[in-house]
Amino acid sequence: MEFPEHYLYSNDHEWLSSVSGEALVGVSHYAIEQLGDVVHIDLPRVGEEFTEGQVFGTIESTKTVSDLYIPASGRVLAVNSAVVAKPESLQEDPYEEGWLIKIAVTERPEKVMNCRDYVSFIQDKL
Repeated sequence: MEFPEHYLYSNDHEWLSSVSGEALVGVSHYAIEQLGDVVHIDLPRVGEEFTEGQVFGTIESTKTVSDLYIPASGRVLAVNSAVVAKPESLQEDPYEEGWLIKIAVTERPEKVMNCRDYVSFIQDKL
């Protein structure tokens, strides 16, 4: 499993590429492994606004349907239509090509961890 060091992570297993300006949001490699085969993703429309910790979509696998929680407050600038069209691609690359939404961060997030802290957080679960 890989976890890019320059990303920040939530305890709900979403990642964030930046805490200011524009940022990409996705789901960690750990979460994808736990979900199994991803078969559907429901994401918001461009222009929608969310507060840190709010549900912004769902991800469905052969095992379950899980809510996606936004790791920072912001307005949706773009949705990764390639991942929506081919959700199974998240198993191959949950980071670079596997981002879910791009947001304009409106408030600095309070509940994100750096990579080292996230790995420690999930260590008991591995």
